[in-house]
Amino acid sequence: MSNNRIVSFDDEKLVLVDENDNVLGYENKDTCHDGDGILHRAFSIFIFNDKGELLLQQRSKEKRLWGLYWSNTCCSHPRKGETYEQATHRRLKEELGLDAPLKFLFKFKYHARFNDAGSENELCSVYVGKTNADPRVNQNEIAAIRFVSPQELEKEMAEHPERFTPWFKMEWDRIKKDYPDVIKSL
Repeated sequence: MSNNRIVSFDDEKLVLVDENDNVLGYENKDTCHDGDGILHRAFSIFIFNDKGELLLQQRSKEKRLWGLYWSNTCCSHPRKGETYEQATHRRLKEELGLDAPLKFLFKFKYHARFNDAGSENELCSVYVGKTNADPRVNQNEIAAIRFVSPQELEKEMAEHPERFTPWFKMEWDRIKKDYPDVIKSL
C-alpha cells in the first residue's frame, strides 16, 4: 500500500506561542521558517523496537531545511486546531504508516539557522514510543530509514555530527542524560 501522498503544505497554519507555550496566534508554515523564524509549536518522536534500536529517518532532499540530514523517527508541527496527541499520531501515520503509544518526555525551546534557507524557531515537545511494525516510508517526506542501536548512534554522532539535524542532537543528549531509564523500559 502506497504511503507517498503529499502531507505537508507551506500554507498550513502553525501555532505561534511564547516561551511558556501560550498561544499567540497562527501563521503559515513557510512564514514561520523565514529568516530567523517565528516561535511555534513542534514535536519530535523517537520510536524504538524490541531490540532497543531507534528508528532514524533521513529527511527528504526536497525539505527546505536540513534536507538529507539524519534525524529522529518523526518530527513536525501541530496545526491550528490540533492537540499534540492528534498531531503526533497523524504525522507518524503520514510519514511512516505507524501508530504506537507515545510518552511525553520534555519540552524545550531552540533556534537553529540553516544557511540562507531559513530557521527552525520552535518550542518542541519530545515523545518516545515502541513498535515492531514495519514502517511504510512516505518518500515525499523521507529519503531513507534505518534502525540503529544507541551505541552505534553514539559512535556515528561522535565521528560525523554534521550528518544529523541540530534538534535531534540536542534531544538525544537530553534523553541520554535525563531519561535513560525510560528508554530501557520501552
